[in-house]
Amino acid sequence: MKVIHLSVECYPVAKVGGLADVVGALPKYQRTMGIDASVVMPWYDRPFLQQHKTSSVFTGTIAQGEQMLAYEVLREKDNSLGFPLYFIRIPGKLDRPEVYCYPDEAEQWIAFQHAFLDYLHAQDELPDVVHCHDHHVGLTPFLLQHSLQYRDRLGDITTLFTVHNGQYQGWMSWDKSNLLPAYDSWKWGLLDWDEVINPMAAAIKCCSAYTTVSEGYLQELYQDANGLQDLFRMEAAKAEGIVNGIDEAVWNPETDESLEKNYGVRTVRSGKNANKKWLSNAYGFDASKPLIVFIGRFAYEKGADLLPSIIDELFALAQEDFCVFILGSGDAEISEQLASRKSRYPERLATFFGYNEELAHRVYAAADLLLMPSRVEPCGLNQLYAMKYGTIPIVRNIGGLKDTVLDIAAEGGYGFVFDEADATEAANGAIRALQVLNDKKQVDQIRKRIMKLNYSWEQSAMKYEKLYHHFVKHKL
Repeated sequence: MKVIHLSVECYPVAKVGGLADVVGALPKYQRTMGIDASVVMPWYDRPFLQQHKTSSVFTGTIAQGEQMLAYEVLREKDNSLGFPLYFIRIPGKLDRPEVYCYPDEAEQWIAFQHAFLDYLHAQDELPDVVHCHDHHVGLTPFLLQHSLQYRDRLGDITTLFTVHNGQYQGWMSWDKSNLLPAYDSWKWGLLDWDEVINPMAAAIKCCSAYTTVSEGYLQELYQDANGLQDLFRMEAAKAEGIVNGIDEAVWNPETDESLEKNYGVRTVRSGKNANKKWLSNAYGFDASKPLIVFIGRFAYEKGADLLPSIIDELFALAQEDFCVFILGSGDAEISEQLASRKSRYPERLATFFGYNEELAHRVYAAADLLLMPSRVEPCGLNQLYAMKYGTIPIVRNIGGLKDTVLDIAAEGGYGFVFDEADATEAANGAIRALQVLNDKKQVDQIRKRIMKLNYSWEQSAMKYEKLYHHFVKHKL
């Protein structure tokens, strides 16, 4: 079976969030199962592409409105990620250093999808499945079926659409419709939702099947999906929730080259102590104290705005002595508030404002507890990384966090779960966790239990394979 993953992020080429981790790992695991999986993504002026050789495999021209755009398809020569990786480069559109936040983003993603269709149409061998990831490529299922130039040859390709975050849907005004490749105008309703073009809505309507990155998140989208909940429910017959996996070639404390000291289940206590000592020397906190960490974007959906109040409540109420490390970037006001807390608690709070993948690995290895006070968490990978490194999660009962973390009060429980996105509730969850840390024997048992949990990509990849086969067979 031949599968093409279409995405604007892929780790380590271009990463903003968990989307990149999924696209950078799932195809690799699928190839070990015999699936001919590859990735097509935009070209970015970033270190990966400056450091890896590519070869040009195709050139073409597309019309975007009245403008003619030349594009080039390049392939990474060495298959360094474990799967064929292709880039679409369009001068002036898909040749920039950043992934998001350009004023012409809608035009970028339309051009990317159009060039992909044009390239695909010219190939001798077509894929069985085009697996589209998030709204940036949400117009592809519609265009495969209804674009006048491409539908006769490409219209029968099975399309799977994965919702990584339903809050962002790619809305664009109808004046952008003239930038799309010519399509059957009678089908305009498939693009429309609330009188704008909604790429995510179009994908849900037109795809063969859609998935979310956890079963819990699928159920939540049926109730609240930023205006699309009715559509998700109407199309529920072709929906499935599949929890993301983690790439154990990248996230494994026994082999992770980023760590000060590697460790496994039997050596987790000494290994974490060594890594905490390194982190404490680098950032100025006491390594003898329990360490709570937050890793992620400073965004409302991540509950990052709650962090200053959570820190205040913890330092005021917790009887146990402890330290906090914050690694992240995003909202400037949240950063300023956290910086003010650092000056208030200079020996107990350490911060790194920015994105640093290697440091994130070190922080997971050093931490005792990970805090995730998320308002929205479609799957969450941080809690999975943390548990692989023997770090106990403190999470809100939402989305994928609900699916992957079982509260310690339940039989076989191994984490700390709170219900509301509220500073007091999160602080109380952390206080419960700090109290448990006093029992070294129980902590060792929890660490060993969570490190043995199987959230590798093998299980999730098999579920995707089953889904592909079902819908490909259904179309034959």
